[in-house]
Amino acid sequence: MIGAIIGDVVGSVFEFNNRRSKEFPLFSAKSDFTDDSVLSFATAKVLLDGGDYAETYQSFARAYPHRGYGGRFARWIKLDAPKPYNSLGNGSAMRVAPVGFAFKDAESVLMEAKRSVEVTHNHPEGIKGAQAVALAIWMARQGEEKSAIRRELEQRFDYDLSRNCDRIREVNRFDETCPGSVPEALTCFLESEDFEDCIRLSISIGGDSDTIACIAGGIAQAYYADIPSWIVAETRARLPREFLKILDQFEECFSC
Repeated sequence: MIGAIIGDVVGSVFEFNNRRSKEFPLFSAKSDFTDDSVLSFATAKVLLDGGDYAETYQSFARAYPHRGYGGRFARWIKLDAPKPYNSLGNGSAMRVAPVGFAFKDAESVLMEAKRSVEVTHNHPEGIKGAQAVALAIWMARQGEEKSAIRRELEQRFDYDLSRNCDRIREVNRFDETCPGSVPEALTCFLESEDFEDCIRLSISIGGDSDTIACIAGGIAQAYYADIPSWIVAETRARLPREFLKILDQFEECFSC
């Protein structure tokens, strides 16, 4: 799942300061983890140790406040009896990467993706976005070609993946919904040449940069496997000890 975390950390400085180019430093003094990483680690924690998704998301978000949580989720965190709020936001897709790495068959991936997100994002588009990302990761782990991944995502989820990154870059705007960011992230992966290129493409198209790069980065890790060690090291240096422990345990249990 380190690929998703890398995308979040790299994208953290570009979310509200888009860079419409692939030429930029991957890391700076301001690069840091956001809510995307916090909730991805929460998902991983449940997959490792069991427990309730809603309770774990609340616990992690309360422990790491001020990380860019959306308005409704920020209120949900504080509730004593939290209920889903029919969201189609991309928060469902940004935290689902661990599910794609943890299961051996597609049906289990789809079921767990739904279970992990419907505690908040129970809108059909919110569930669909998370399932598409998790399934793409699973298919990439199986060694499927990009053409097969594209075809499955288009047919199963009715996503239009016909626009290339150059076209998306011209028109993309900040959009925190699954319909407005998941297809874009998928396209960045499909068009990329290697892991780093995927991250750079994800930033270059603008929009909700950290989440788009987080989503694309998880799929790219599953597909390319090889991530430059210096990128991993720079990302790990920005994570708290608790997250590093979860990351190491997760990679040991669910090696791709």
